[in-house]
Amino acid sequence: MIEFDGVGYGYDGRTLFSGLSMSLAPGAFHFLTGPSGAGKTTLLKLCYAELTATQGRVSLWGRDASAMDRDAVALARRRIGVVHQDCQFLDHLPVAENILLPLTVAGRQAEGEGNLRELLAWVGLSRQAVQRPPELSGGERQRAALARAVITSPDVILADEPTGNLDWEMSQRLLTLLVELNRMGKAVLIATHDLNLIRASKSMVPARILRLRDGRLQQAGADL
Repeated sequence: MIEFDGVGYGYDGRTLFSGLSMSLAPGAFHFLTGPSGAGKTTLLKLCYAELTATQGRVSLWGRDASAMDRDAVALARRRIGVVHQDCQFLDHLPVAENILLPLTVAGRQAEGEGNLRELLAWVGLSRQAVQRPPELSGGERQRAALARAVITSPDVILADEPTGNLDWEMSQRLLTLLVELNRMGKAVLIATHDLNLIRASKSMVPARILRLRDGRLQQAGADL
């Protein structure tokens, strides 16, 4: 679905990373680790064509991302759900409307309205549906962000430090939701510093670990 072949990225004359090759196949579950500044967020942005590789090739469903026009990129992004690190919302809209927003913008709101109640129950936010985002706790915001990412029924879920500001209990709850999505056949890639989260996943899902460091993916499938 998403493939990197000798991919590199740089800016202002600096190479952030190079020679990266990997693939996100249906049903794959990957963790992406590495020190701050290694390029984890940049790698995720390359996965959904927010950025264009400066070396190599990123393929989205068999098409070279650098050769795709705006409409083709928009269609590809419908198949990718992203949980951003800062999980921004429109504070004047209720949680339910924020979750529906990706479909609303695409003129497909009716597609999500029938599944919204079930989705809210799945992430444990049924009672918060009419609340505004500032009224939510950190864990509730992250679960709302996950619901918003999957409202379009994507094939791939990308999560950037989704548990960075959560306590351990809430981190495990969010991990469980991501594992459930993976069992439905979704590919999942989680960028995280949290090694305890990776260790906790071992009993739940066969996960591959990718470590980005010193400009390279140094390890794959490492035991932690």
